[in-house]
Amino acid sequence: MQTTSPRGIDYLESIEGVVLKAYRDPVGIWTIGGGLTAASGVVTPRPGMVISRKEASRLLALALKRSYEPRVRKTLGNVEQHAFDGAVSFDWNTGAIHRASWVKAFLNGNPTKARAKLMLWVKGGGRVLPGLKRRRREEADIILLNKWPAHVTIARNPSKPNVAFAGLAISLSPDEIDQVAEAFRIIGFDPGKRSGRISLIAVSEFQRKYDLRVDGIIGKATLSTLQRELDARKGAKKGAGGAAGGAAVAGGGEAVAPGTGLPDPTSLDPALLKWVGMAGGATAGVYLLYLAWHYRDMIAARIANRLPRTAKFLRSF
Repeated sequence: MQTTSPRGIDYLESIEGVVLKAYRDPVGIWTIGGGLTAASGVVTPRPGMVISRKEASRLLALALKRSYEPRVRKTLGNVEQHAFDGAVSFDWNTGAIHRASWVKAFLNGNPTKARAKLMLWVKGGGRVLPGLKRRRREEADIILLNKWPAHVTIARNPSKPNVAFAGLAISLSPDEIDQVAEAFRIIGFDPGKRSGRISLIAVSEFQRKYDLRVDGIIGKATLSTLQRELDARKGAKKGAGGAAGGAAVAGGGEAVAPGTGLPDPTSLDPALLKWVGMAGGATAGVYLLYLAWHYRDMIAARIANRLPRTAKFLRSF
């Protein structure tokens, strides 16, 4: 019975990241390990939960065994190992191997058409995402050519921070790193001026403020939290009657969340203070209350120094 190879798992982890302390994904769902939520059926992440690297690998393998590998085997039949590995990555990301049109072209021996069809799966939130385009290109190379990207083992061997710059635990292109740097700049953390690198101080201070593991390494938890901060600002500004800009922070092989343009570098604090008390009609009031609830972890980051118990409570569920 065919299963994902160690190299295939390395690739999946290089794209998805491996986080050993539970974090909220961009839409607020508690996540741990290689992108596992309660919906995975193998773990129920909760606030403060910490697992070992060995346990993260075990949970990932269990999720693959229960859900993804059977679907890929049923859809593709007996294929070469590299094709199976690339297809597992595609299905992990989309859950759509059983209905993807590229599969028929691949099984019919038409690699050109299969690649073209694979490249149709590059949208999130209704727009083309550069991270997904890169992931699909890499998956096509793996499936069709047995050609693997250089970053395959980055999750197992992350680039470590040095005295000046943060490290990386997932694959990011130079352009994606610059996009992340701009997001840090927008929310008030100086990423430095060097293209393709981000200040260690900025990343460490961000991780400390948002109750993440402070290791100076940019991984999925840091990027997801950064995206939540950007989205919270967009929502607060919209609720206050301003223009709702937005941004998508690259998250390895896929953009973490949809959006267009870059938000104005406006402080969130005034809007946060207005969320509960602002008048503007019943609909606006309900929307603002929803935002305050949905982004309670962002509020916690702002009040932790003054109201540590309240911040701890807001982070506890």
